Amino acid sequence: MTAPAESIWTLKPWWCQPWSIVLTGAGVIAVSWFLLQRWWITGPVALVVLLWWLLFLVLVPASYRAQQQERQSLEP
Repeated sequence: MTAPAESIWTLKPWWCQPWSIVLTGAGVIAVSWFLLQRWWITGPVALVVLLWWLLFLVLVPASYRAQQQERQSLEP
């Protein structure tokens, strides 16, 4: 059996790393504002990006860590 990865990010390709997720989200918000200049469009776009960040930068890594800890505690 192989040893578990220390971080979920070691398993992900370059385009799914925290820096690429943050840059892409910030770029989407910036492009929305610079092209449209409507807060009522950019606001929901920013909300969706923030939820995306919460999911992929906070919840998924925390779930992965919990799963790894549980797996390690069950091993003899």
